[in-house]
Amino acid sequence: MQFDIIIVGAGAAGLYTALCLPRDLRVALVSKDNLKIGASDWAQGGIAAAFAPGDSPEQHYQDTLNAGVGLCIPEAVRFLVENASASIQTLVELGVQFDRQGEDLAMTLEAAHSHPRVLHAADTTGRAIVNTLTEQVLARDNIQVISQAFALQLDINPETQHCRGLRLLHNKQIQLLQASAVILATGGGGQVFAQTTNPTVSTGDGVALAWRVGAVLRDIEFFQFHPTALTKAGAPRFLITEAVRGEGAHLVDETGYRFAFEYHSQGELAPRDVVSRAIYNHLQKTAANPAHARVYLDLRPIAKDRLQYRFPNIIKVCHSHGIDVFSQPIPVAPAAHYWMGGIAVDINSATSIPGLYAVGETANTGVHGANRLASNSLLECLVFGQQFKGFQVKNFQQQETAAAESEAKRVTEKNWEQEVAYLKQLREAVKVLMWDDAGICRTEAELAQGLAQVEAWRNEIAAFAIAEFFQGEVSPYPIELNHAEMEEQLRWAGETFNLLDTAYLVLKSALFRQESRGGHYRSDYPRSRPEWQVHTLIQGQQWWTADN
Repeated sequence: MQFDIIIVGAGAAGLYTALCLPRDLRVALVSKDNLKIGASDWAQGGIAAAFAPGDSPEQHYQDTLNAGVGLCIPEAVRFLVENASASIQTLVELGVQFDRQGEDLAMTLEAAHSHPRVLHAADTTGRAIVNTLTEQVLARDNIQVISQAFALQLDINPETQHCRGLRLLHNKQIQLLQASAVILATGGGGQVFAQTTNPTVSTGDGVALAWRVGAVLRDIEFFQFHPTALTKAGAPRFLITEAVRGEGAHLVDETGYRFAFEYHSQGELAPRDVVSRAIYNHLQKTAANPAHARVYLDLRPIAKDRLQYRFPNIIKVCHSHGIDVFSQPIPVAPAAHYWMGGIAVDINSATSIPGLYAVGETANTGVHGANRLASNSLLECLVFGQQFKGFQVKNFQQQETAAAESEAKRVTEKNWEQEVAYLKQLREAVKVLMWDDAGICRTEAELAQGLAQVEAWRNEIAAFAIAEFFQGEVSPYPIELNHAEMEEQLRWAGETFNLLDTAYLVLKSALFRQESRGGHYRSDYPRSRPEWQVHTLIQGQQWWTADN
């Protein structure tokens, strides 16, 4: 199982990067689920690019910096906005059908943008992009898709410290995949919170994998809570894109009052973190049970024809849960949505470990700062994925495989049933703890309490028998599992280990940053502080700060 490049993750970032790599390279695309199950496929709003009359990359640049509240890396933002148009053109050439007004691409306005610059395909833009990219990937002879697979560990050469592959759980086997480089494109970690718009696969895998082998992480405390997720008993936390507010929808409380203007002059079109806190604070003041209360999005100010044209999927999903958007408002509340922090990378998506790269939400390029500007996330996947067009493979020493081949039929008889049953309970407990102690508004006492509990849990499960597959050196020996249930147990354990590591990193980073900025809000430090206009960096158990 030797390749030139291994890509872990098959959302927009992984798919697009695979297509950008030279066709003479042998590429493995590892997907934890079937294709088209990631968060990119759920993206409704669109993708930002400044090429409409009256707009410019410079204005897009300034809007992104403003949203990032002093923590964007200017070089990365400049690179993003100046390469946006070329990335959009590539998508159009690949066959993505964006909405148009006549011959021109249609643009809409979203929160904190100074101009309408968000391209869309109705309200399923992510799906339109991912569907097209998937078709292209499946047609490429040099790309081997390995689906229903789970990355257990990254393999680091102990002599050169170069990443040379990974240990993979797939088809009732654990085997070593070798390559000259590994690209992590695993998405975010929203599943660490009890309320999230993220799909179930978003368990912080890439960040956890990279951290465990010593990669530098950046700005992990910054999590964006989307202000408007459908909140109704029995319904998933379906995201109601802020594009509906850009089109004229009103955010109101139980009485019909547009309360958001009390908190920001732009009302519903203020940055996401401001709107999320406005909802949180308004419910704290007005609701008997704020944790389970909700506000409402009223779409009736939007013309009916326009509403049907722009948001057919929202209409359909709401209708399936008994909500008629033409006659009643949608009950909504904030939910964890996007992780600005991630694996620290440079303009070329390189991490601090040679041969290890990261793209998309699992990476921290510096373009989002403390608070992502709407519709910049899909754009980031494309612009930084395009950097791999001229990628050159370097040959590094791989592990010896002769011994591994002789041991290829080794069978494990281990039974982890009790451990996995406990891990499943623990997984739910972690999500509730994170929502309570590291959610929209944070305090030192709550963060410290949550961190102590998570540290205790991590220490406890480190002694589990199943933990050996996520710790220590990567064995070259293939392992055959007796039955599919063992594979499912290992995957449950792996995701829970990753969620616990994610929780630990977020809690400790949020406790470390003694201020409020962007997606990180400390009610005991409610203002931004000049001395904290710095990045939080993590490597192993070291936390420190650095300027751009």
